[in-house]
Amino acid sequence: MSLSRRRSGQMLLGLITLMLASTLVFLYLKSTRDQTASYTQSRDLIRQLQQLNAQWDSEVLKARIALTHNYDPLVAPLLQMTKIWADLENRSAYRNSADPRWQANRDAYQAAIREKARLVDQFKSHNAVLRNSLAFLPTAEDDIQAQFHRYEGEDRLQLQSVATDTYDLLLSSLEFAQVTSDDLAADILVGLGKLAVNKERLPSDFQAPVDILSNHISLILREQPMVNSLLERIAAVPVAALLDDLTTDLNQDQQAADLIDHKYHRYLLIFSGMLVALLLYLAVHLLRSFAEISRVNRALQAANETLEQRVERRTQQLKDAQSELMDSARQAGMAEIATNVLHNVGNVLNSVNISADLVTRKLRASKALGLGKAMQLINEHQADLGAFITHDEKGKLLPGYLNQLVDAIGVEQQAMVDELAQLSKSVDHIKDIVSTQQSYAGASSLLEPLHISALMEDALRMNAGALSRHRVTVVKQYAQVPEILADKHRLLLIMVNLISNAKYAMANLADRPRQITLTVQPQDDNTLKISVKDDGEGIPAENMTRIFTHGFTTRKEGHGFGLHSCALAAVEMKGQLSAHSDGPGLGAVFTLTIPLTLAGSRA
Repeated sequence: MSLSRRRSGQMLLGLITLMLASTLVFLYLKSTRDQTASYTQSRDLIRQLQQLNAQWDSEVLKARIALTHNYDPLVAPLLQMTKIWADLENRSAYRNSADPRWQANRDAYQAAIREKARLVDQFKSHNAVLRNSLAFLPTAEDDIQAQFHRYEGEDRLQLQSVATDTYDLLLSSLEFAQVTSDDLAADILVGLGKLAVNKERLPSDFQAPVDILSNHISLILREQPMVNSLLERIAAVPVAALLDDLTTDLNQDQQAADLIDHKYHRYLLIFSGMLVALLLYLAVHLLRSFAEISRVNRALQAANETLEQRVERRTQQLKDAQSELMDSARQAGMAEIATNVLHNVGNVLNSVNISADLVTRKLRASKALGLGKAMQLINEHQADLGAFITHDEKGKLLPGYLNQLVDAIGVEQQAMVDELAQLSKSVDHIKDIVSTQQSYAGASSLLEPLHISALMEDALRMNAGALSRHRVTVVKQYAQVPEILADKHRLLLIMVNLISNAKYAMANLADRPRQITLTVQPQDDNTLKISVKDDGEGIPAENMTRIFTHGFTTRKEGHGFGLHSCALAAVEMKGQLSAHSDGPGLGAVFTLTIPLTLAGSRA
């Protein structure tokens, strides 16, 4: 009997618990429909619509005052407003679909948006025509003034009044575009009439520019009032007021929904109290499970400690592996820098070898050997030197020969001095290549004033021997560039490599002349562009993405370090090195762009 009562009590307790839980779930669902959040989100959407509408108006005004000629901003707000409005209707459809006030405001807003979009489209069309004419006025005036300056003397005096009238018309039209008034329009019409009368007395080459100016001014007189009228009509469309009305409807609807939510909250509080009492009763039974729960927690803690130890061991292994990787990366970086140094030094050593060979050959073929022969003749006739020089045929030639020998030795000496100076430059460049490569390890670059054309000539001299052996013609297209501030040795490194690569690219060219084109020109006020173009083997499309990769080369004897080091040097100078080729056999052009800093602009 006791067991039966206990089971009956448990069943009754379970039934009561189920009923209370079901009731609380029902009340919870009724009271947590997230109405407040939904209303807040709807109001946020309306605020976004208001902001986009204000932005729309602002973009229209910007287009009116010619801050921008891009009409995409006049389209973007409408597209965003349409998307946001669709989202707003989806959020509000279940709540306001039967509200006549909401429907009326909704229909009025959509009608206002359509009307505003129509007016904005008309404004774009008329304003584009107006802005184009306003922008063309100075050009038309310049054309007339150019014709005017072609005349001299009395002809120029006769045309002076026409030139003055066109300039006054230009100023009046620009003023009319800013401050539109009937008085200004009347003045412009009078000026156009006067210009039309005077035009018949003008030479034929004056009439076409005058007609063009008159047509554009007439168009401004027609379009400016239309644009102003459209702006007033756009501003009069009550989109903002209708959005405020929709916000008011949402506020009123939310107040009504909040009253219903408060009622469900009271019911929820009552039934929650009943459920709390029941839960307190059940808590007594839950305490009996505490011992089992404690045992499980101890087991979990032990497992957790074991897992932490394993994670710690694994973390240490990862740290060791990371340290090894860092050492390997550092050694690879050092090897790359060393390779770049050797490659660039090798390029300059070619120039050193050429200069040394030239000096050696000049010494071997020196005219100074003739001085020894002349002295031998003098020594043989020391006793009768005067008679020898005066009467002997060889003696008579001796003074002239010595004079020619002095001149030849002077020319020869100057040539060797020049070649030794070039040799000294190459040795200095080798030293600076090492210093330049050190900049990749953190040393700052040194900016110094230089003439870019002189630097290009230095790079050509360092490749002169190879260019001569390969019979390469160099075409120079140097624009007038004032003295600039740049890293001389990085820049020289890049140009020597690019010229050398262009020469190698034409090594197998036999069907046409071998030609390199060097171009130097300012790209804009802040950028200098230097390009090296060859007519050689070209670059396949699949190699364009790898051309500056370390180790990549298409030559059997190449190492793939030159272009990579040049690209790094360009980045160090805050510039960029790029390559272009139309395909195999069509040549290639390498372009270096660096910041253009004039030497006279230094602080």
